[in-house]
Amino acid sequence: MLLLAADTSGKHGSIALAQCGPADECRVLEVVPLTGGTFSAQLVPQIAGLLEKHGYTKQDIAAFAVASGPGSFTGLRVGLAAIKALAEVLNKPIAAVSRLEVVAISARSHGKVLSALDAGRNEIFLGEYEIVDSGSQMIREWLVSPDELEDSIDGATLVTPYTNVLEAARAKSLPVLAVEHPHSDAIARLGWRKICAGQTISPAELEANYIRRSDAEIFAKSSS
Repeated sequence: MLLLAADTSGKHGSIALAQCGPADECRVLEVVPLTGGTFSAQLVPQIAGLLEKHGYTKQDIAAFAVASGPGSFTGLRVGLAAIKALAEVLNKPIAAVSRLEVVAISARSHGKVLSALDAGRNEIFLGEYEIVDSGSQMIREWLVSPDELEDSIDGATLVTPYTNVLEAARAKSLPVLAVEHPHSDAIARLGWRKICAGQTISPAELEANYIRRSDAEIFAKSSS
């Protein structure tokens, strides 16, 4: 089964094409990087070029996986809109994948895991997950300041791919594990696991997981 995955949540994104089968098997054929700031101009042509390079057309795609957040408001909207459109035209399922969940799983640890991503503005996205052999279960995802990080751990294993978050944790003598930044190949693998478990959504149901409110929402509330 051919799976297309996309991640446009940050400054640099990527798309991945994978051949997936039973028992969570997913062989990534290629990952194509996307340059931040021009996702809207690149995404559809890059998808078309990736499919053509490997001898496929869009009709060969059986399912989609997409990073639903947290991340850039503009980047997420572009990626989700493209996947929505393709999935609707092709009538194929979508797996929405949290980047925080990808980071939590990449620690290869069991029990309670706290994944952390740089949210900018001196803030940190946190995701608390329970990791077991059969998969992962989200407990909650939220936004904190570096000063609130210590109170948030509560016995969990803290993992992050961001140097500044590592430094903030180590400055407070908190146990922290460094992992790689999640890319679309990791989105593809976790997305396929979700698809095999029946955790899919329709294009109409696909929404971004921003966690933080947009500037427009913040300014509207402050002026009211």
